[in-house]
Amino acid sequence: MELRKILCVSLGTHSAEVADHLRAAAWDVLPAADLAAARRIQAHQQVPVGVLLLRDFTPGRLDSVEEFLRLSHRVEWVGVFDVEALNSQVLRELVLNYFFDYHTQPLDWRVLDLTLGHAFRRAQLRGQGEAYLQAAGSMGMVGHSAAIARLQQQIRKVAATDAPVLIGGESGSGKELAARAIHQCSRRAAGPFVAVDCGAIAPSLIHSELFGHERGSFTGATAGKQGLIEAASGGTIFLDEITDLPLELQTNLLRFLQEHTIHRVGSTRSLQVDAHVIAASHVDPAEAVAAGRFREDLFYRLNVLPIVVPPLRERMSDVPMLAQHFLQRCMADKHRRVEGFSRQAMAAMMFHGWRGNVRELCNRVQRAMVMTDQRLITSADLGLAEASGPVGIGLDAVRTMAERNAITLTLDRAGRNVTHAARDLGISRMTLYRLMDKHGLAPRAE
Repeated sequence: MELRKILCVSLGTHSAEVADHLRAAAWDVLPAADLAAARRIQAHQQVPVGVLLLRDFTPGRLDSVEEFLRLSHRVEWVGVFDVEALNSQVLRELVLNYFFDYHTQPLDWRVLDLTLGHAFRRAQLRGQGEAYLQAAGSMGMVGHSAAIARLQQQIRKVAATDAPVLIGGESGSGKELAARAIHQCSRRAAGPFVAVDCGAIAPSLIHSELFGHERGSFTGATAGKQGLIEAASGGTIFLDEITDLPLELQTNLLRFLQEHTIHRVGSTRSLQVDAHVIAASHVDPAEAVAAGRFREDLFYRLNVLPIVVPPLRERMSDVPMLAQHFLQRCMADKHRRVEGFSRQAMAAMMFHGWRGNVRELCNRVQRAMVMTDQRLITSADLGLAEASGPVGIGLDAVRTMAERNAITLTLDRAGRNVTHAARDLGISRMTLYRLMDKHGLAPRAE
């Protein structure tokens, strides 16, 4: 049977008896004689459960213990104290705010075993929830719709190979975000990610920008320069709007894809470059081929692993979460505080067509942060017309968003203290934890 890890921290008292009992109960005990040792253990190992034996209740000691517990919020802590110690108001607050449960001396070993078992199971539930959120958010993509889940699944698959990837999708849908996710999920994640907008570089400079040049190769080339493809060696080169690449450079790019070598402008020697190529375009490359603007052989060389980023209108259930994400990001850059979106604003967003996709949503939220004079952003602040007719499925999203806003606001006012926030909301801590899991909210390390 795999041993369960437990951190046993002893402050001002001996823990040998407790540690021996835990080992006999099939725990992998990691002993720490002080908080510094406990921090070193946590820096190298993930520990789900901890036992804190505390006897010294001086103000300085409790302040350091509180700081330690605040930064160890992912651990389910069980305290062991002398019964008289609970006369201290400071300790009682510490227990209420940071501990899963507590026991007093002398210990009832059977009850302690039950408590630690419950704490371990709770830690497992918390870990599963955090793993889910990490999996959903590790690609930088916000949302839980079926469309975004399919895209994430495709990204994981194509990231396992170095074959060229061609990303399609409308303007503003998040093609560069998908490219970055492929890079981060690949074995090249530690290498550079170089993004190039092929339509934003002057035609006279694009050859030098992509492939580099040697000193004296043209007027003004006073020094040699490394190209962007060469700079991406060991990582990923992302060629956005690939169909805007001039035809003469498409030949050079095709040679690089086939031979993994490049020639700097003015050089006669080839350079070996190991870079994964990801290309994207909001224009259908097949149509560009038919129009004579894109080489057919380059299209087939790039189109080995095609994926398409869905437009926002195909993942409307993600709009509330995306809107809240952009709102939180905007508030982090400003000194003012906005509590969320009004019911009418959310309904308007759910009925908007979003021709500009996620980029348009982000821009409208930024606009609203500047324009609003109220606690809740209105549809007028967003520059959207109010939804007309039955709200239907939009109101479900509105209710969900309102619930999330209320929980977020209360947690912030309570300093992310779950006990105090639950009391202010008039619900139990367990109910609040369940709602936090539902909305993807977790206690933050301060």
